Amino acid sequence: MNNMQKTFHIITYGCQMNKCDSEVLASLLVENGYSYIDDFQKADILLLNTCSVRDTAERKVLGRLERLKQVKEKKPDMILGVCGCMAQSWEKELLKRFPYIDIILGTNRLIELPNLIRERLNSGVSAIDVLEMPSNGEIIPKVRESKVTAWVTIMHGCNNFCSYCIVPYVRGRERSRSSESILQEIKKLGESGYKEVTLLGQNVNSYGFDSDEKIDFADLLALIDANSPGIERIRFTTSHPKDVSSKLIDAMGELPKVCNHFHLPAQAGSNNILEKMNRGYTREHYINLIDKLRAKVPDISITTDLIVGFPGETEEDFQDTLDLVRRVEFDVAFCFRFSPRRGTPAAKMDGQLPEEVKMRRLYELLEIQDKISIEKNRAMIGQIHEILVEGQNPKDKSQLSGRTRNNRIVFFTGDIDLIGQLVTVEITDAGNWSLRGELCS
Repeated sequence: MNNMQKTFHIITYGCQMNKCDSEVLASLLVENGYSYIDDFQKADILLLNTCSVRDTAERKVLGRLERLKQVKEKKPDMILGVCGCMAQSWEKELLKRFPYIDIILGTNRLIELPNLIRERLNSGVSAIDVLEMPSNGEIIPKVRESKVTAWVTIMHGCNNFCSYCIVPYVRGRERSRSSESILQEIKKLGESGYKEVTLLGQNVNSYGFDSDEKIDFADLLALIDANSPGIERIRFTTSHPKDVSSKLIDAMGELPKVCNHFHLPAQAGSNNILEKMNRGYTREHYINLIDKLRAKVPDISITTDLIVGFPGETEEDFQDTLDLVRRVEFDVAFCFRFSPRRGTPAAKMDGQLPEEVKMRRLYELLEIQDKISIEKNRAMIGQIHEILVEGQNPKDKSQLSGRTRNNRIVFFTGDIDLIGQLVTVEITDAGNWSLRGELCS
């Protein structure tokens, strides 16, 4: 079999950073003569790009690996690789549990994928590279999931060490890309017809802290806004409340391409729990940030992440979180029960709560937030919004799908030729997670 006939498939778990990493992996494979195939069971190379942030993500990967044993038995020449955060944190434990894994590739070593494939083919034994030292150079994806919107990584790693979080251990310390390389990537995207970029980092607000450039995140946004012909919208994720500056809030209100959406994980509404989490701010500081954002950008959409059932969380602590939710009225909140991550301080803390307590609190939180979300979405009925058309509704190909500037998903009927264009749509109906609309003539 020659290289032109060889195929690959990538299954991605977790966050936007993993989606971007999967585009890098796909680009490396295409450059080495492989082509994508929809049916993973027929692929010559199958990669699982994994997540360790919560136990549910890890369980999905472990379950998939169990099922892939039969696939490997039927197709023994398939190269099965595990990449990403689980590869970094589990390493040889994965190989001991699933000896039919051929490649284990860590988060900082993606560029080594072709070398590991050759090593596996030549030696006949599993190839592993989970070195914490980053490979030289930044890989710019040439294969992207969308032709309209693109992920652009501006930094890697995290220095915060929240007590519950595995990310600093599996992605290393913060490393900012040069502003020049970021601008070059975005310029090429604009020239290729892309309309929107989302800037990625574990904490984009600390961009430049490790650099000699003397450019912070607000400066970077201004540079991109002024030097991105063809790009209509700029988004970013994720932010840390302790690093949100007044300068950044001003930029949100002043830069025309920056969308009026801010994802700002609160994680908890109790100062007691925030301290245990090592978050580095108080609920009062967080509420003050929200007030400043809404004063500067009145129509801003604010979304968040929340964890319930953290070790030592009392009923009073939980009520503080509910109070924060009622007070801030998030547009969307991604809510989770505490999931102990091995190797993190929180996993060893006293006061671990029973699962039934965690789930009761989670359902109570979701009930309150769902009411707020649907009310905010219904308030948009009758409004006219600019929509960037991203593609077809995955559940109904007769409809198009796009997003408002404040990050609401909108489904509406329209010609497929509108994909990639900005259109105006009147909102006609609302659900918890999406809106429906009609194209304005």
